[in-house]
Amino acid sequence: MTSRVAILRVTPETILSDVDRLVDLAGVSVALDSSKTTILKDNISWHFPFPAANTTPWQLEGTIQALARRGFADQVCVQNKTVVTNAFKGEDLNHYVPIVKRYGIPVLYNFVEKDMTWVPYEPKAPMRVLKRIYPEGIHIPDFFFGKNIVHLPTTKCHIYTTTTGAMKNAFGGLLNTRRHYTHSWIHETLVDLLAIQKEIHSGLFAIMDGTTAGNGPGPRTMYPVVKNVMLASADQVAIDAVSAKMMGFDPLSIDYIRLAHEDGLGVGDPRQIEIVGDTDAAAENWHFHVGKNLVRIGGGDLIWFGPLKRLQKLFFHTPLVNGFILASDVYHDFYRWPLIDRRVFERWCETTEWGQMFLRYAQMGPQGRPPDAMASPRRPTAPMSSRIH
Repeated sequence: MTSRVAILRVTPETILSDVDRLVDLAGVSVALDSSKTTILKDNISWHFPFPAANTTPWQLEGTIQALARRGFADQVCVQNKTVVTNAFKGEDLNHYVPIVKRYGIPVLYNFVEKDMTWVPYEPKAPMRVLKRIYPEGIHIPDFFFGKNIVHLPTTKCHIYTTTTGAMKNAFGGLLNTRRHYTHSWIHETLVDLLAIQKEIHSGLFAIMDGTTAGNGPGPRTMYPVVKNVMLASADQVAIDAVSAKMMGFDPLSIDYIRLAHEDGLGVGDPRQIEIVGDTDAAAENWHFHVGKNLVRIGGGDLIWFGPLKRLQKLFFHTPLVNGFILASDVYHDFYRWPLIDRRVFERWCETTEWGQMFLRYAQMGPQGRPPDAMASPRRPTAPMSSRIH
């Protein structure tokens, strides 16, 4: 069994046409059903616009254009919230709002009842952990059934899964805000979610932004590094495996990639993956390192993986959970952002071409011209190549 992953070296001047070529190389027209609605599932790991943490505006705009040119005119963006991120703030500060407005893309929220309802779902595939974690039953949004989904992750490390990408991007869409219950079994959870996706969606695809990649604990506490690449694939496991290898990790040593490979949900062995496009990029080794941040040192390991694991119901199924949420919020939003990470963001904007591109989106909005398929909005919308220190 082989899978295809497309990789291109990209530039700010050509990024929209680069994305168009990228999805063509990765076979998007075969992977998705053009007669179905296509969900655009962006990734907001942090509502603040920290480099590499979130879907980039050019990634979103390029995807909208490329899909429309291939007959995928019915596109909908779906947002989720977490206990520590604000979807409305995130889509605003990361400049998605003017893009979806210009192209007439409706935005729905999986936590807003009028947009979608969480319904019970009985997976056909055997579940590794989700049935045990949710003994009352697995619930997923009714809107997701029978639709294509295009994931828009970034290339970055993650403190609990080593790397994060296409597979992890389903986490927010398919699990509600109680998903922190799954952290002790996060790798198995991601495999279960991919199995569910293959059952409910008419097509799966991922477009990953590596224009600026995230080194360090992640997915918010990171050191952004300009890498000038983007990846795409219909195989969620393969694109995560290739990006992990580029970051400097052995893909099959990462449990969620290895387990998904063993379950036949995709290809995690780089030797069995066909690379197309700028193939030399796949041979790069960025020597990324995850490390630890204050959240993990401050008790995350003990509760999710250590001796306090047996007390999780006390910590997370009672009002005590609000203390952990508050601690994370204070650490990231009231310490990291104002005192450290805002400066990193501003330096990225000042000193890199991608940062300058981000500022152009802030000042002028979308950079391209809507393709003919989207010239008139169909529906109203809803509400430096070194580390940047």
